[in-house]
Amino acid sequence: MQTQQPDNQKNLLIAIVLSIVVLLGWQLLFGPPMPQPQQAESPAPTETVPTPGAAPEAPGMASSATPGVAPTREAALALSPRVTIDTPSVRGSIALKGGRIDDLVLKRYRETVDPNSPNIILLSPAEGPKAYFAEYGWVAPSGSSVALPGKDTVWQVESGTTLTPSTPVTLVWDNGQGLTFRRTISIDDNYMFKVVDLVENKSGADVTLYPYARLHREGTPHVQGFYILHEGLIGVLGENGLEEITYSDALKQGGGATVNNAVGGWLGITDKYWAATLIPNQKVAYNARMMGLPANGGQPESYQTDYLLPATVIPAGGQSQTEGMLFAGAREVGTVQSYADTYGIKQFDLLIDWGWFYFITKPLYYLINWFYGLLGNFGLAILAVTVVVKALFFPLANKSYESMAKMKKLQPEMERIRDRYKDDRMRQQQELMALYQKEKINPLAGCLPILIQIPVFFALYKVLFVSIDMRHAPFFGWIKDLSAPDPTSIFNLFGLLPFSVPEFLHIGAWPIIMGITMWLQMQLNPQQPDPMQQKIFNWMPVLFTFLLAAFPAGLVIYWAWNNVLSLAQQWLIMKRQGVEVPIGANLKRNFAPILRLVSRKAK
Repeated sequence: MQTQQPDNQKNLLIAIVLSIVVLLGWQLLFGPPMPQPQQAESPAPTETVPTPGAAPEAPGMASSATPGVAPTREAALALSPRVTIDTPSVRGSIALKGGRIDDLVLKRYRETVDPNSPNIILLSPAEGPKAYFAEYGWVAPSGSSVALPGKDTVWQVESGTTLTPSTPVTLVWDNGQGLTFRRTISIDDNYMFKVVDLVENKSGADVTLYPYARLHREGTPHVQGFYILHEGLIGVLGENGLEEITYSDALKQGGGATVNNAVGGWLGITDKYWAATLIPNQKVAYNARMMGLPANGGQPESYQTDYLLPATVIPAGGQSQTEGMLFAGAREVGTVQSYADTYGIKQFDLLIDWGWFYFITKPLYYLINWFYGLLGNFGLAILAVTVVVKALFFPLANKSYESMAKMKKLQPEMERIRDRYKDDRMRQQQELMALYQKEKINPLAGCLPILIQIPVFFALYKVLFVSIDMRHAPFFGWIKDLSAPDPTSIFNLFGLLPFSVPEFLHIGAWPIIMGITMWLQMQLNPQQPDPMQQKIFNWMPVLFTFLLAAFPAGLVIYWAWNNVLSLAQQWLIMKRQGVEVPIGANLKRNFAPILRLVSRKAK
């Protein structure tokens, strides 16, 4: 970037400062919209859908955990007989006590890059720590004495010994009053459960029941997304559109959300990479709730999403059936989109948080994924995408660099104008503008290469942060996870010295490479006439090196590679314009004191 006109220098300096502010404020700029959860007004009760707050409603926030009974997850699992779950993607079990899906481990994902580290645990039983489970059931109208299965009900296995994609499991329970409840659970190769509940009535009288489903979670998980990624309660509730409620907001008074008579959609709880969502029948009206309960009486804070279906009348001698789905697994882009298309789930693709600038972020993800299919490495895919982006903006950048080269060539003439009219600022500006017009130069064109790079920079950051494909994706050498910062540090000589470095001093090899390429690129710009401005320019690569050290390694690699391509492009244009490339001279000038010292020592 260059311009020697004082006013334009100030504009350029402002642009640089703003760019730095943007880098520091990335959370605010590219975070998803955070709608303030509001309690929806309850419409008048209907004959088909009960009004939340009136009887009946889905079970509330109270869990079935008994403090001190099961201090470990393994002990909690042993408190109930179980049916095993085993698929290519998950393993776990269904608790016959309560008929809950409360034990789920993701086979393909581990806690760290170490291949021997534990697999990710998604769902856990209510009686243990960090309870997180899905529950299906029925509630009866107020005043009804019908016995219904609850959290302590022990179901019997009617068919199936292990839940697999090819073998569903059917559970059965008889209430002793003429009602037989059957629950058939099936699962696909990935993360979608289907739950079919059938009630057979041999009591001799009609029975009215309200089916429900709920997700219950105890304790607040570690939140990684801050403002750039939503974590917490989430759902698309009919025509109300996307609801996003953070864990902290859900615990506030009135911080939840209630929607009545919604048709279509889904609701659940999401973390950075994992999610569990309830998916009701997309053509049946339902009442939905999303809420939190602060810690109380020794119990941790808890969160719940649930839906209540319309009243189901089971005629005497007849039966009634309802069904719903449960997504519980990794937020893989292709898998989520496939479910949205296959099952017609309303806006289920919004489970992936692409942010406000999805029109840049989403295509960029698909482009990176396409190159990954060709190259087999996400780091190489990022390098290839950088080339594509440079090619797309080549005409604009080319014009900018040509203008900069012409500006540098005219540097002596510009200095003469300033000296000639140094006491007449107005005339100086007029003469400089006349010179720009004569030579067809845009003095602000040098800002364009950085300005057009910023949207791509943040879009790539979003992709690296959101996409589970990038999680634990290696590059080469020491980069084992492109979504994490460079793990090395110059302060222990990149691991050669036997001591660890505080996190704020983790200035890795790739950030340093990025800083060096940025410094080299800036050497192609002329010296600023204002010494203070030149000092700011000189320190910019150092500042950006520290800023980007904490960013994902994939992003730093992108910036460094982009700098290299820009260097080559700008160097070629300057040579074509007959302008001296100043890198060698600048290197000699900046390192002259060091060279002189080394020379004296050698003598």
